[in-house]
Amino acid sequence: MPVSYSGTWDIVSNDNFEGYMVALGIDFATRKIANMLKPQKVIKQDGDSFSIQTLTSFKNYSMLFNVGEEFEEVTKGMDNRTCQTLINWDNDKLVCVQKGAKKNRGWTHWIQGDQLHLELTCENQVCKQVYKKTA
Repeated sequence: MPVSYSGTWDIVSNDNFEGYMVALGIDFATRKIANMLKPQKVIKQDGDSFSIQTLTSFKNYSMLFNVGEEFEEVTKGMDNRTCQTLINWDNDKLVCVQKGAKKNRGWTHWIQGDQLHLELTCENQVCKQVYKKTA
C-alpha cells in the first residue's frame, strides 16, 4: 500500500507559478491575485479513492478520483477547461496526465518527510510547490 496522503497541508513555497499560469492562458488580473494566495490542501484518502480540496480566500477547487480510472475533469476555478484525466501510482508518487487543449499538462504529488511536493506542468512550464503538514 502506498503512503497515506491524508491530512491538511499549507503551502510553504511556490516556484514558477506565474509561468505555469501563463502557459494555461490565465488572464493578467487573475494571475496577480493567484500569486498572492496561500493555498491549503485538504486530502482525504481511502485506499485508491481520493478527495483533494485546494482552498484559498479567492477560489476553491475540489477533485474526487480513483487511481487508475480515467474521468472527465472540468478545471473550474482554474482555467475552466475540460480534459480527460488519469491518475496512477508510480511507486509512492501520484502522477496525473490531463489530455485536452493544452499539451504536456498534468501534475505529480509525492511526500518527503512532513512535506507534500507538487509539480504542475503545462506545455514547457513547470511549477514546483511544497506544502507542510499541519493536521
